[in-house]
Amino acid sequence: MPSDAHSLFPFNTFGLRQQADEVVILQHRSQLAALARHSGPRLMVGEGSNLLFTAPFNGQVVVNRLSGIEVTETDDAWRLTVQGGENWHRLVCYCLAHGMPGLENLALIPGTAGAAPIQNIGAYGVEFSRFCEQVESHDWHSGEIHHWPAAECAFGYRDSVFKHGARHHLILSITLRLPKAWQPVLGYGPLAALGEGATAQQVFEQVCATRRAKLPDPAELGNAGSFFKNPKVSRARADALQLAWPGLPVYPAEQGLVKLAAGWLIDQAGLKGTCVGGAAVHEQQALVLVNRGGATAEDVLRLAALVRERVSDRFGVVLEPEVRMIGADGETHLDEALSWLN
Repeated sequence: MPSDAHSLFPFNTFGLRQQADEVVILQHRSQLAALARHSGPRLMVGEGSNLLFTAPFNGQVVVNRLSGIEVTETDDAWRLTVQGGENWHRLVCYCLAHGMPGLENLALIPGTAGAAPIQNIGAYGVEFSRFCEQVESHDWHSGEIHHWPAAECAFGYRDSVFKHGARHHLILSITLRLPKAWQPVLGYGPLAALGEGATAQQVFEQVCATRRAKLPDPAELGNAGSFFKNPKVSRARADALQLAWPGLPVYPAEQGLVKLAAGWLIDQAGLKGTCVGGAAVHEQQALVLVNRGGATAEDVLRLAALVRERVSDRFGVVLEPEVRMIGADGETHLDEALSWLN
């Protein structure tokens, strides 16, 4: 039976009490050689802000705590190399404090710099891929260090190569390029009211105020942020839905597609406050599932399935979880995790 030293409770913001066979805190690159000798299932974790442990993990969990930020400058940009264990929001604050704008729309996104490329984090019209120049990773299979130019990272909407063919890579560092020719990105929500003369600090403050008003603090109410992705549908499908529900928010996506607001769909399906055991749909932001206290993985999974079913029945749109689900031996998905419960 795993001891408390192998508890995953400190490493997931949902506050679920799961265990692993082994937990290793990675603070120095010199540890990589020893870790490479592990032959069983392995999971790399930053701050656990986008994870749902659906079962005890039968393997080694490596917690990335590599730290350090290096900055170089050219005539037209700042170039930052950031170690994977650095806290993302503190990085945003560091950039603003040193007069390097660009990341302000991504303020208060929980997690580490190393997690940012995996999920291609994004908010308020800006994605990580906009500034990524390179990702440095360690391949657990070969023991080699790999440098990925942004073009090879297969960035998509909350997606990258690190969620697919390169799952066995630990992100050691990221390199960002912040152009000095800065312009505010104000196309989403309350940012538009700031006007084109907005400063980076004003954008930062508005993003922080908006997120704090809508999203619960994981330190106070366990959650993993937005649980579902905003679904993409054809323009024709969106037009048909807006005829029936004129208030439906629609956002641009790639050619021929648009994004719908998943939180709005969940809210209109009457699901705010809905509970399954200790898990609930948040009262203020329907896109967030929360641990009201004592929730189990089963509670969260069954609530997620209920939300998906109700939205599908009402709108004919199938929601896909944004949160990464981790089963006993590694990455899983909602239907597979549910099947193990039955």
